[in-house]
Amino acid sequence: MHDLKAHASWREAIFHTVGLWLFILLIFLPMMLERHRTRDLASVALDGSAVLLSMLLALGLFALYRRTLGWPNLQRAAILLAGVVAAALAQTLFDYLVTSLVERNFMETWQDLPQNMRRRFGAAFNYFCVFAVNVALFQFAFARRWSAARDRQLAEARERAQQAQLTALRYQLNPHFLFNTLNSISALIVTRRNDDAEEMTEKLSRFLRTSLAFDPSELVPVDEELSLVEEYLDIEAVRFGRKLSIALSCEPAAGGQLIPGFLVQPLVENAVKHGVAPARGLVTIRIAARLEGGMVCIRVENDRVDLPEEESSAGAGVGLANVRRRLEAVYGAAASLTTDADERLFSAEIRIPASKRDGRTADPAGDSPAPAAPAAARRRDKPKSVAV
Repeated sequence: MHDLKAHASWREAIFHTVGLWLFILLIFLPMMLERHRTRDLASVALDGSAVLLSMLLALGLFALYRRTLGWPNLQRAAILLAGVVAAALAQTLFDYLVTSLVERNFMETWQDLPQNMRRRFGAAFNYFCVFAVNVALFQFAFARRWSAARDRQLAEARERAQQAQLTALRYQLNPHFLFNTLNSISALIVTRRNDDAEEMTEKLSRFLRTSLAFDPSELVPVDEELSLVEEYLDIEAVRFGRKLSIALSCEPAAGGQLIPGFLVQPLVENAVKHGVAPARGLVTIRIAARLEGGMVCIRVENDRVDLPEEESSAGAGVGLANVRRRLEAVYGAAASLTTDADERLFSAEIRIPASKRDGRTADPAGDSPAPAAPAAARRRDKPKSVAV
């Protein structure tokens, strides 16, 4: 009930009431001038002053309208109808009493004004119609404010649902990686490679501290995202040893562009899972970020050499599906994730509309000079290849 009354504003009620009755006064002003054409302007002013009572009666109707919000429709309609009838009769009675008072004590010429019952009935009907319009304006203002509030609530609910979806997708990615990493640490301990186990544990702790600090809805620069990927690959390098080679490059113009946090790591994890883990020989994972036609393009490739026959068609998983859903939730159809595979390579490429932290969009034609890249991006300007 309180929530409904919050949408019935006294300020708007006063605004609509004053506006309506001043409009009515302007309509009837020529008629009043004609009625009092042989008298002074004081008679016109006195005759028109009745509109002040009309405004007060209309605000009384608004109080009744506000009081009955949330009541059963039929009961409420009956009460408001009775209120409109009462206001019209009260206004008509007031006009009669004022006219009688003036003609008896101040202006005897008012006795010449028509005062028959038919005229009074017509006045009462006119007042009824105007008061009914006044109540309709109350309803219009209430419906507009209530609809706007409902739209805001729906938008907030959709935003909260999207945020929850992004959070769920974001944290759905970690368990797969943690499971594999903890298994690797366990294997290192069993084989008495304690130094490697300690190194991997430290790198895992550093990676988790960094990744868990990300807000799933926050946009981060590409170079920060690639720094997280490097920390992830450092862990996998301990796990796979010389089976894993890394080539990472980032154009200076792409390093400062904003993308959803923790978006690239699932692609790299997919490359490790389906490219490195089952392979018998050295596998290179190539990660490249560039700016192309107003889009940030991040491509992750992995070799498909020496794969067992049953792994020849591998490459899809929950990570890629989650990345697609995150892109759709944030960008709609403006962003995409595409995959491609042949006998030698499997690749996944993200394309996202380019935007920087200041809200500027990259020049699709590439005519403007690229801004200076952050330090981390400049370090990646030249591709590197590391075999561990």
